[in-house]
Amino acid sequence: MKNKVAVVTGGASGIGLAISIAFAGDDYFVHILDRNPDGEKVKEENDALSDNCEYHSCDVTKQNDVSEVMQQISTKHPISVLINNAGIAHVGNISNTTLEDLDRLYEVNIKGVYNCIYTVIESMVENGGGVILNMASVAATVGISDRFAYSMTKGAVLAMTYSVAKDYVTKGIRCNSISPARIHTPFVDGFLKQNYPGKEAEMFKNLEKSQPIGRMGSPEEVANFALFLCSEKASFITGTDYPIDGGFINLNT
Repeated sequence: MKNKVAVVTGGASGIGLAISIAFAGDDYFVHILDRNPDGEKVKEENDALSDNCEYHSCDVTKQNDVSEVMQQISTKHPISVLINNAGIAHVGNISNTTLEDLDRLYEVNIKGVYNCIYTVIESMVENGGGVILNMASVAATVGISDRFAYSMTKGAVLAMTYSVAKDYVTKGIRCNSISPARIHTPFVDGFLKQNYPGKEAEMFKNLEKSQPIGRMGSPEEVANFALFLCSEKASFITGTDYPIDGGFINLNT
């Protein structure tokens, strides 16, 4: 068994999959927690994951399920890294965000992050420390049209990051977050296909233009940054949010 063990939520697709592959390629044993029905197939289809990964079907909104999986993992080997990547999106301002929409995003984006940190933090302390990395968003700090509920939840992720970092800095635990801007994932392609049928290419270019750098980021770029922040090379870094945004926050004026 590898000495370094990483748990990646939402690790079977998009940014999470890229993170899982990057960590497996850097001598981590990766545990993917996901609700993706094809999760086991995803693992088998990626050579980097085949011998360096275990897939767990898990709903991060259910604390008992998360606790059971984390217990199974930690009894075999200490968890070195927790990456809270699982999340869902919603398009709409407050007027067209229903209570059901709000609850749905809260359950995954806020409660899911809480559940995962809550169930591993004490074992990390007992084992001398660890690294927690949360996936926030530029929407947590910049006003973005029609992202009311999503921005709210990512703002909470940011606050949780600071709080955990402060409370556990003397316990050997580092906690940071990454705030991506638009990243080209299957979600983007599906959104364009559903909302702009026949105009996907045109709208894709418009989305790219909204990034000052002139393109969307790739999941691999986020994964490489995550790998650095969780490594010993970043051992002096904690309690900080890092945009990976192609200049979106500071250059989009």
